[in-house]
Amino acid sequence: MRRFHYNVGLVIAGVLAFAAYVIVGWSFPPDDEFEITVFDTFFQGIGYVFMMLLANVCFFLGPVSERYFKPVDVASYRRRNYARGFWFSVLLPFSIPALLIVKCVVDR
Repeated sequence: MRRFHYNVGLVIAGVLAFAAYVIVGWSFPPDDEFEITVFDTFFQGIGYVFMMLLANVCFFLGPVSERYFKPVDVASYRRRNYARGFWFSVLLPFSIPALLIVKCVVDR
């Protein structure tokens, strides 16, 4: 159930981060040639699916870290690590529109 929740969060974050990227790019274009085409959308979607696969591989770091650290309170350790990993993974796609905002501000 956690993996399903994790993947739903990744999909929603990806769609919202792409929407934020488009909004920032159209509102504050970093250059005169900024555009979003169907090819761009498709290519970035394929790239995001690949990154979701990589994120799901990283999902297994929880059980690996549990074997390495041997926590006393396993249930609490699992909840904390899942929450940290989930929020890091969900917020990471928003770094692209954030970097675009920084680029737009610095270049002006």
